This record gives sequence, structure tokens and C-alpha cells, in this order.
Amino acid sequence: MATSAPQSPSANAPTSFSLPAFAIALAILILLTVLVSEIDRQLGGFFRSQGIASNPIEYPLIAAGIGLLANAILKAAGLFHIVRPAVKTELYLKAGVILLGVRVSIGDLLSTGVGGLIQALIMVGSVFFFTWWLGGKFKLPHTLRAVMSSAVSICGVSAAIAAAGSVQAKKEEITYVTALVIVTALPLMVIMPIIAHALNLAPDVAGAWFGGNIDTTAAVVGAGTIYGEEAQRVATIVKSSQNVLMGFVAFALAFYFVTIVNRGEGERPSPRMIWERFPKFVLGFVLMSILASLHVFSPEITRTINSVYTWIFTLAFVCIGLDFSPGALREAGLRPVIVYVSATLFNTILALVAALIIFGMLF
Repeated sequence: MATSAPQSPSANAPTSFSLPAFAIALAILILLTVLVSEIDRQLGGFFRSQGIASNPIEYPLIAAGIGLLANAILKAAGLFHIVRPAVKTELYLKAGVILLGVRVSIGDLLSTGVGGLIQALIMVGSVFFFTWWLGGKFKLPHTLRAVMSSAVSICGVSAAIAAAGSVQAKKEEITYVTALVIVTALPLMVIMPIIAHALNLAPDVAGAWFGGNIDTTAAVVGAGTIYGEEAQRVATIVKSSQNVLMGFVAFALAFYFVTIVNRGEGERPSPRMIWERFPKFVLGFVLMSILASLHVFSPEITRTINSVYTWIFTLAFVCIGLDFSPGALREAGLRPVIVYVSATLFNTILALVAALIIFGMLF
């Protein structure tokens, strides 16, 4: 027992910062990120050859998959300690969320027209609170409920990341929801145009339905492309309207978790305590969105920021795969799947009704 105390510093030694170790680890992660980019490029070329404008298998899933593969190989070889110093998932996610603000200009929301705005508000509000309520009935953790509700109601992977950063969700929860988003979006991209043809929907109604229901922007564009040019245009408009609302939802979630979920039992939050616990990177996201709305950034700077954002998020998802623990998913069980599928069905029906009324009758 007497020897246990001197051993604790050495036990903690691998977690201390070493610049050479970090540089080597980061170089390996960058190589994995480049590999993800190449796979994404090849898949994009394949789908374009099939007449689909965007790759529906979004890069976060590819990155997480490469991270999982590297995780298994490195651990089996006993070499995982080499990459461990650079696996800073939360840091990369927070930096990416800040840069994400450039891609969600408030001006885009105003330019989509009244119809797109009305549908976005109806869909985001209704689907978010339905998913949140259902997740509570199935006793899902608050953080998982927040990530899942944002993903289903807004724009899939991007919204899941923004919400996860706001509520400090576990990496396993982000991976879980991301997988559900992609697995659901791919079949919907193909099935929904077929159903729209069977229902003889007008192109703008069909596009509004795709944009209001499918959770990833790439799959939305893909479904619209399959149905026709007008459907693609309206689908993109509706999805863009929902994307812009992501900043407001992320901010509201952060405030709710600081003041309600994460406060001490019986503790009354003061303004100072709220500021100390509030995730500051969300303010960075809002600031970048405001600057983008005011057209502060030139097109060249915007393209550069978007490129950096993509690389940072890719790096973050590679780290999620590297840091992944299968036991966490087994512990979650089927309850999250039931909630997600049920919320998607609710979203599908509501989006069709909203599209028929708003784009088929009112506008």
C-alpha cells in the first residue's frame, strides 16, 4: 500500500504534454484525414457519374469509419499510445462549430421566401419537441435527446455536432446519432422520389417534402436531383431555411442545459455562474453567422474557411472513431434506434402535410 502513492505520477505521465509526441500523433491523424478526403472524392465522382450531384454518404461517417478501423489496428498492435496525444476530439469539434457559423447566414433564411421560412419553423419546432418528448418517454440521457432531436429536426450531422457541443454530449452519442442519420438518409433519398411520383406530387411540393424530411443536405439534393430540377431547387431552399435555425437551437440548448439540466440540485443560477458554465464556442458560432450575414467575408475567405471547417470536422470524426468504445453503444441498446425511427416517421408525415398545404395551396 505504501508504494501506491509514488506510482500515481508515473501512471499519469502518458497524459502529460510532449511536443514531439503530439507532432507525431498529429501527423498520423492528418494522414488518416487525407485518406478520408480521397475516399470522399472517389465516392463523389461515382455518384456524379450516376447523375446524383452530391455524395449522400457524407464524410463524417467515412471519417468515423476510418477512425474505427485505425482504432482496432493500433490497439491490436499495441501502438495506440502513439496517436493518443493528438486525439483531442472536443477541441476539434468546438473549433469546427465556430467555423460552421460562416455556412449558416441569416440572410439565406430571408432570401428563401415566406413558404420556406414557415415550413422550416413548423418542422424544426414540431419535430424537435416530439423527439425530445419521445426520448424522455424512453428514458434517454438528456444529452442524447438533445443531439438526436437536433439531428432529426434540422440538418442531420451538422446539427448533431452543434447540439453536442452545446450540451457537452459524449463522443459515443455523436457517433451513434451520425450513424443513424446516414443509414436513414440513404434509403429515403431513393424511396421518397418514388413515393412522390406515385402520389403525383408537383415538383415544388415534392422538393419541399424532401427538404423538410431528409436529414442530410447532400441526400436532400440527391432526392431533388432524382425528381427534377424544380424539386431540387425547392428542396435546397427548404433545407437551407432549416440549416439557418441551427444557430438559434444550439444557443437555446446551451442556455437550457446551463440553467436547468447541469445546475446543482437546489442551486439557483446566477448570471456569473451561467457565464462560467456557458460553452463560449457557441458565441463564436453565433458571431461568425452574424458576420457572414453582414457579408464581412469575401468569397475567397469564405471558401477558405469552409475548407478549414471541413478538414477540422473530418479530423474530429477520425478522433471519434479512434476514441470509440463499443461498450457504450451496447449499453445504449435499441431504445435510441426506436426513438430515432419513430421521430423520422413523424417527420416524414408532418413534412408531407406541411408541403401540401404551404407549397401546394398557400404559395
